Amino acid sequence: MRFFSDNAARVSPQVLAALIEADQVDTAYDGDRWSARLDEAFSDLFGTPVDALWVTTGTAANCLALAALCPPFGGVLCHEEAHVETDEGGAPEFYTHGAKLMTIPGDGAKITPDALRARLGGIRNDVHQVQPRALTITNATEYGRVYDPDEVAALGSLCREHGLRFHVDGARFANAVATLGCHPGDLTWRAGVDALSFGFVKNGGMMAEALIFFDESLAADTLRRRKRAGHLLSKGRYLAAQLLAILEGDLWLDNARAANAAAAIIAMAAGARCLHPVEANEIFLSVTAEEAASLRAQGFDFYDWGTGAARFVTSWHHDAQDVQPLADAIAAL
Repeated sequence: MRFFSDNAARVSPQVLAALIEADQVDTAYDGDRWSARLDEAFSDLFGTPVDALWVTTGTAANCLALAALCPPFGGVLCHEEAHVETDEGGAPEFYTHGAKLMTIPGDGAKITPDALRARLGGIRNDVHQVQPRALTITNATEYGRVYDPDEVAALGSLCREHGLRFHVDGARFANAVATLGCHPGDLTWRAGVDALSFGFVKNGGMMAEALIFFDESLAADTLRRRKRAGHLLSKGRYLAAQLLAILEGDLWLDNARAANAAAAIIAMAAGARCLHPVEANEIFLSVTAEEAASLRAQGFDFYDWGTGAARFVTSWHHDAQDVQPLADAIAAL
């Protein structure tokens, strides 16, 4: 009955089994045989050579990536409601040693090419204004909207035109791929993306995320940044084992599809209450304070989202039986 965040979801049994299997003596840090398999596993997944680093949090993945893409005196373009802007406690500025976040508006937390052009057009090319060096987008977005390959490629083309590096915050990247049914490369390197924060904790992992570099020249310095930031765990094999377990047999896609399907059941019951198209596993609904109280009185847990709105998030372990009571309760309001 808890729908407030997929961060609170259970851990996939396959991940727990992988942790037990990795519980043996091996080389420390990232020299173990599990960590050694990550580059090849993710290269196979994306269909191109990549460097894959494990980290413990999405914040670390995002901010280590931005530090690799933007110098301290540069700027990172992002949506005004992007997680890096609203929910990371100044970590992007901390990790980049002071790079400025330069925000862009857009419906559903999506940045359009026109909005990006307008933002770039308003920046003077002189020493008195911060010059943007990177763009970061979130896919799926903070409102559960999905960028399709053409949309990502259009932004990637603008990045190349203006000499910008391109990062994707993929905390729910699996959900986006599951919705679109496309190859993960179509949403990343083929569209001009340099780095991806590939989320696993929200999708069945315990405490492991992946930082993927499609430009392998960026990885060497990031290994040093990861150490300096306190994210080089001495027993890194336990993180690597989680990532490998979720990749195996496309569990990452199966989990995301299950979460998306559960969200679709709720969205159908909510109808016109939906404030945004439901394209992944987040549902934003229009509800009064009294209606929210009624849902909570029935045992449902969720976030209030400003005045007159609520957010519900489904997880990989939700099935139709789990979400049908919530769907019925919403339909009965």
